[in-house]
Amino acid sequence: MSFDYGIIGRRIKKAREKKGLTQERLAEELDVSNAYISKIERGKTPISLDRLSDLCFVLEKSTEYILNGSNNTADDYLRNEIMIMLEGCSPEKVKLISQVIKPIIELDHK
Repeated sequence: MSFDYGIIGRRIKKAREKKGLTQERLAEELDVSNAYISKIERGKTPISLDRLSDLCFVLEKSTEYILNGSNNTADDYLRNEIMIMLEGCSPEKVKLISQVIKPIIELDHK
């Protein structure tokens, strides 16, 4: 199984921001450097399992959410995954994606 560290990093950043933590504060909590947190959030470096466990504890998120975008209680994890992917897209790409999925969605409503 391979992971998209860019998406994982975006989930970590979103969880950190939702918790109201700066990169600096999260780095202090985990006893790592700010640069390390930045690299993880940008998907430039993988996170070790030990570090992931500590990070999930601090951010109060499950490892399932950080790695897969799903929670045990969330049935619509794919919807969340799509939303996270869209966050990194330019307005032009969002418009293109909309043009692609609109006909698919309309098939269900006919």
